[in-house]
Amino acid sequence: MTGKRAGQMAMVAFMQAANVSVFAGSWRWPSTEHTYLDMGYYQKIARTLEEGTFDLMFFDDRLAMPAIYGDSVAEAVRHGARPIKLDLSIVLGAAAAATQRLGLGATYSTTYYPPYHVARTFATLDHLSAGRAAWNVVTSVNDAEARNFGMDAHLEHDSRYDRAEEFIDVVFKLWDSWEDDAIVADRDAGLFADPDKVHELHHRGEYFSVRGPLTVPRTPQGRPPIIQAGSSGRGRDFAARWADLIFTAPPTKTAAQEHYRDQKDRIVAMGRDPGLVRVLPMAYAVVGETEAQAREKEQILHELVHPMASLTLLSELTNYDFSEHGLDEEVTEELLESVSGIRGLALSLRRSMGDKPLTLRTLAAHRATLLQGPRFVGTGEQVAEQMHEWFDDEACDGFVLGATHLPGTFEEFVRMVVPQLRKRGVFREAYSGPTLRDHLGLPRPERIVGSQE
Repeated sequence: MTGKRAGQMAMVAFMQAANVSVFAGSWRWPSTEHTYLDMGYYQKIARTLEEGTFDLMFFDDRLAMPAIYGDSVAEAVRHGARPIKLDLSIVLGAAAAATQRLGLGATYSTTYYPPYHVARTFATLDHLSAGRAAWNVVTSVNDAEARNFGMDAHLEHDSRYDRAEEFIDVVFKLWDSWEDDAIVADRDAGLFADPDKVHELHHRGEYFSVRGPLTVPRTPQGRPPIIQAGSSGRGRDFAARWADLIFTAPPTKTAAQEHYRDQKDRIVAMGRDPGLVRVLPMAYAVVGETEAQAREKEQILHELVHPMASLTLLSELTNYDFSEHGLDEEVTEELLESVSGIRGLALSLRRSMGDKPLTLRTLAAHRATLLQGPRFVGTGEQVAEQMHEWFDDEACDGFVLGATHLPGTFEEFVRMVVPQLRKRGVFREAYSGPTLRDHLGLPRPERIVGSQE
């Protein structure tokens, strides 16, 4: 396959500062390293990704253990279903120290953090990494997180997005509160910085009151790139307005193509250039020296996820307690009415299953394991061929690669798949510049002016 689409795909490593990758059974794989509480673990993975010229590694986050199922953390702790989550600012600082070009992204919530804190965290990371920071904007997902921040329940969907719109607007203005040439550092005159070029915001909105300015000067990238993963109509509009990288989770290539076209149309409607916004589905790659070896590995990986881990994570994601339902209970229309965010997946599974009943076991397995999205299986050449096909057929602009086990997934991908993608001309041989915006071909943004002057 020679390909018909110009350009090169983006590649993002999806990480957890946790005991598992996004794949809940990863901790059980024989070669998985259980050193996730050691700084060197993250630095080793970061160096591997930089060797493979990935655009960035970005870390998912939750602000609570999975505690919706049975109103308890017991099942999450018992089955290792992401009970551990480290502070990402410290993890990324360690990764920054071990690398020179790899982008470094982290998830920070617009529901539970203040804008000033987020703006300062990512501005600091962007400076100390010489322009490699990215922010994954989330509105958070469930009541367990709310209860760790003094609230009884999570904000409803539209309120979260209303708050997020104002939040990101404030963060952008804080990042722009210093002009690029504000620092003079004139020792003889005793002038450190020009006060006319450091601006207070005096922002007073529905959700936030922020005076500013930020205590961190404007960063190497101007503003760190934004990652966003909204899947609802409101979420897609939010991503179209703000995001540079849009993280999706389509179950099939057809669904990915539909999402891709819809998202690009929304970007155009927002007055932005769709060519500068990457749409990236999350995918798994199971690579072997032979196809038979890769297929055997895939089968074993499926068996490593305990059904209760899947159901616990489904409860966390949907903010719905499934403990009153049996694993082999059929997914009814009444249940779909009660649970947000799974109707599309349920309908897709029903189409693929024909006359077979859809059970909660099957639904949970597809949402919380390897079955949830595209999975490329085979030799390095075969996996590259499959990824190239998605890219050529405009199902994506690249991929967010989830790990089945760590650090092995990324080591195998860099060793066996990256050379094949390079041979096809769809993946870089070397980084094009020092900053993440350079890797992504994104211009450095002009300052927002007007509201700060």
